Amino acid sequence: MSELDSKVLKGDIRAIARMITLIENNDSVAIDAMKNIHKKSGKAHVIGITGVMGSGKSSLIFELAYQYRKRGKKVGIIAVDPTSPFSGGAILGDRVRMMELATDDNVFIRSMGTQGMLGGLASSVFDVVEIFDASGMDIILIETVGVGQAEVDIVKIADTTIVVLVPGLGDSIQTIKAGLMEIADIFVVNKSDKSGVEQVVVEIESMLEISSKSDRKIPIILTSTNKNQGILELLNEIENHRIYLKKGKKLEEKRKKRYETELTEIIRKRLMSLIFDESKFKDKVDRLIDQISKKELDPYSAADEILGKILK
Repeated sequence: MSELDSKVLKGDIRAIARMITLIENNDSVAIDAMKNIHKKSGKAHVIGITGVMGSGKSSLIFELAYQYRKRGKKVGIIAVDPTSPFSGGAILGDRVRMMELATDDNVFIRSMGTQGMLGGLASSVFDVVEIFDASGMDIILIETVGVGQAEVDIVKIADTTIVVLVPGLGDSIQTIKAGLMEIADIFVVNKSDKSGVEQVVVEIESMLEISSKSDRKIPIILTSTNKNQGILELLNEIENHRIYLKKGKKLEEKRKKRYETELTEIIRKRLMSLIFDESKFKDKVDRLIDQISKKELDPYSAADEILGKILK
């Protein structure tokens, strides 16, 4: 075990930050360290918070983290942001609402860019979850981008998925149809002090009657971060869901799906690295793209040609 992963396992904040930076850069030292870190993970409760932009997810996460800290829990927050097309970094940067938590040694906040990935997640978020988990954090909160149509991937990593809707946006039905109904363990109607909240609740209840296949009743919690309403009720429902998952093998099944997705992503990244990082493949890809542009070759045949060379 290296000094870096040893410090991470002891909860050293600087070591955690350095480990995350290295893993985002696909550094070989960090990859080796993750082999030790993985063995120590699996204790934290991972909560995914998703929904449309403007639904107040960041404010909700702040309130949840604040309440968890009052209960003595260590909290890790992963805020996944759109990636800047110029710098490659997260363009939303620091969350002003969360700055009050930044001085708390038992709260670690990390913004991550999606790096072009669909689904509102960054490819290295699986590693960051394990780093937080193994370093002793009890609760891990993940906020996705909020792009509306591609938020469903959060269910592949979260133990509990919270879908946040708000009245007055005019697109709640569209959001529901985008697949969010199927992934929610808990619904939150935030900004419930605004008019139109009843309509959103009725829409959710109607869709649940039609599409829900869960063996538990999915709760709908009304919250208002401005008035600090509904937060404790939401915490109670998260705990109820954690208890529900521990019955039978539901939590184990969720974790297996997470590891399946993580393994697939690692393989994908390594294959893409073989194709695009090595000069011999880069030249070949450029030539094939020219052929595709000239209609001399189709993309599927080009992919067969590249993968045929790699998988021989």
